[in-house]
Amino acid sequence: MATATTACPLDNYLVLPDHTMDGRISAARTALGREVVILGHHYQRDEVIRFADFRGDSYKLSQQAAHAAGKYIVFCGVHFMAESADILSLPGQVTILPDLNAGCSMADMAE
Repeated sequence: MATATTACPLDNYLVLPDHTMDGRISAARTALGREVVILGHHYQRDEVIRFADFRGDSYKLSQQAAHAAGKYIVFCGVHFMAESADILSLPGQVTILPDLNAGCSMADMAE
């Protein structure tokens, strides 16, 4: 299944009304069907987490990634969590971190 997408700069998304954003997310989920699984860290805002197929802490979500059936894993969390999910995911799956700048101040202190 091929899905066409149109790139949109992040700045454009930041000014969209909630109902428009919700509609776009719903349309994308419908188009991708079971090809996508969305993992949402429980620290995410309500407007993000409501779209998650699975919610939890980084460990639980990485376990979900290891068993996810979809081709695409969207990890709504910070970069080190998405990296763990990517390592545990199946060959051929693509792990996506929607915000590449999403970081964790505690993890950053360790670097």
